[in-house]
Amino acid sequence: MCTLDKRGNIFFLTLTGDGGDEHRLNPTLIASIRSALSEAKSQSTRGTALITIAEGKFFSNGFDLAWAKSASGGSPSEAVNLLRHMVDLFKDVVADFISLPMPTIAVVTGHAAAAGLMLAMSHDYVLMRRDRGILYMSEVDIGMTLPGYFTALTKSKVARPDVRRDVLLRGVRVKAEEAVAKGLIDSAYDNGEKAVEAGVRMAEELSKRKWDGEVYAEIRKSLYPELCGVLGLVSRELVKARL
Repeated sequence: MCTLDKRGNIFFLTLTGDGGDEHRLNPTLIASIRSALSEAKSQSTRGTALITIAEGKFFSNGFDLAWAKSASGGSPSEAVNLLRHMVDLFKDVVADFISLPMPTIAVVTGHAAAAGLMLAMSHDYVLMRRDRGILYMSEVDIGMTLPGYFTALTKSKVARPDVRRDVLLRGVRVKAEEAVAKGLIDSAYDNGEKAVEAGVRMAEELSKRKWDGEVYAEIRKSLYPELCGVLGLVSRELVKARL
């Protein structure tokens, strides 16, 4: 479902095609991502960074609604309960990224929809290919309200109220160039290979700074107090400088 490799100081978290290239977030994939992040955290040192990439046409197409339906035994109410279960599980993934002691970069090499877009936005930086892929929050179209941490994450990461309105209340589909202009992502590249190369260059530059990971994570958390409150993350004051 996902793999974690380390090359030098850079961790590569790759969403693989084991369960189909849509990388829909079900309990198995969520557990796999959390395990990979836990491993990266345990191996982190000064100057480590993490890049998340995905194989295939999609970065992630959101929660696995087909799994919820099939696992429900044909009960619509049980399918809803299973969806709520996935929402609860994924909250911990967002918390893991926000508290990870290293810079994080999402390279969106395909479509990122709903929870898949939230997965990308949980990173510090989001890069995207411009030749393929859209960003899309589908909840208003399919008839679902947003989990509180989705709203808090969007408010924390998207500065413009009109962009938040259009993404969440109009369900607009945003391509890479427009996403840069709207402040949804940091930069766009001609194709997936160039986007990954740019992500590696960024990770290498960040890695050279040799930041203390714990300090980095606490500063990150302090930037998003509303989000951390919803996620149950508590900021700590750390002083590791030599005074």
